[in-house]
Amino acid sequence: MEKLQESLLRAWLLVAAPRARDERGDVPGWVLITVMTATIVGGIWAFLRPELMGMLRSAINSVSG
Repeated sequence: MEKLQESLLRAWLLVAAPRARDERGDVPGWVLITVMTATIVGGIWAFLRPELMGMLRSAINSVSG
């Protein structure tokens, strides 16, 4: 009977014990997010470049002038 209780306890500990997490995370997901973000920023930059450069020049001139 003691052997059975010991086996059940070990089985319970294997099931209930917290498992070590994989610290690598979701690498393909992060790569996808990074690529999508870079694409969006590149698209916005290509479309709004003249306006953004004008805003930057205006801000620099107001600080240095």
